[in-house]
Amino acid sequence: MVSENDFLGRGWSFPPAFNPQSSPKSVAMTAGLADIERSLHILLTTQPGERLMVPDFGCDLQDMLFEPISTALQARVKDRVETAILYFEPRIDPLDVTIEEPPEQPGLLLITVNYRVRSTNTRYNFVYPFYKNEGTEIPNSADPSSLPSFSR
Repeated sequence: MVSENDFLGRGWSFPPAFNPQSSPKSVAMTAGLADIERSLHILLTTQPGERLMVPDFGCDLQDMLFEPISTALQARVKDRVETAILYFEPRIDPLDVTIEEPPEQPGLLLITVNYRVRSTNTRYNFVYPFYKNEGTEIPNSADPSSLPSFSR
């Protein structure tokens, strides 16, 4: 059966998962608009060079992770996101990319991509939070019991 959004594509869900209910077991798939949003997420979280067969794929955001948030940084992030979408997501036209730092969460940049699906002229947006998880899993060096133990 063909749906009206089949032209948007279909791919593995990310992270990869399997359908335990299906017989035989099959890979979970995403299609349509969900596939575009997963692709945007993958594009923005992939560093160039991570994919051996497509070494240019990705959006080089990680090298800016510890830079102070400034207007210049936001402009560089915006440029890298727009360039990555231009080269690697042909199903959409980015209408606007905005970078915001919510005042209630310092250190977080919200990257919002307003886009139009090329074949349908339908408008959507995608919000990607650019930050690393807090260092809550880091052992407290002042508390020796929180440090990993090594046996010889």
